[in-house]
Amino acid sequence: MDFTTAIRTCFQKYATFSGRAQRSEYWYFVLFVVLGGVVFGLIDAILLGWASNNPQLLGPVFSLATFLPNLAAAVRRLHDTDRSGWWILLVLIPLIGWIVLIVWYSSGGTEGANRFGPDPLDGTSGGGEVFLHRSSIPSVRRRD
Repeated sequence: MDFTTAIRTCFQKYATFSGRAQRSEYWYFVLFVVLGGVVFGLIDAILLGWASNNPQLLGPVFSLATFLPNLAAAVRRLHDTDRSGWWILLVLIPLIGWIVLIVWYSSGGTEGANRFGPDPLDGTSGGGEVFLHRSSIPSVRRRD
């Protein structure tokens, strides 16, 4: 999934907490949110001044507009790793919770269907049309 497709998908599934999200969908949307926050923060600073006590307008509006789709994408990403979306509450544990979630978000999803839905990398989007393909790069297994 490319950058624009991931953003479009996350906004189309604005508050959809069911289903699964592949790694590229989640991480491209996170990149979009971070870049958008930086850009709107700079615009706020240019328009309203660089002082720390000046009110911000565009950055908080952007953050508010992307909060729910970001949360939904994170839950769908956890579903792809066959974990309940309630694991998102690990974010409330300082440092350790964030580390665990980042590792889970970065890990590969389960092969094939799991209890949260079909594999998003199975080659179809559910309607039969070709949507995504597994990488043709062969994987190398580690020796323990």
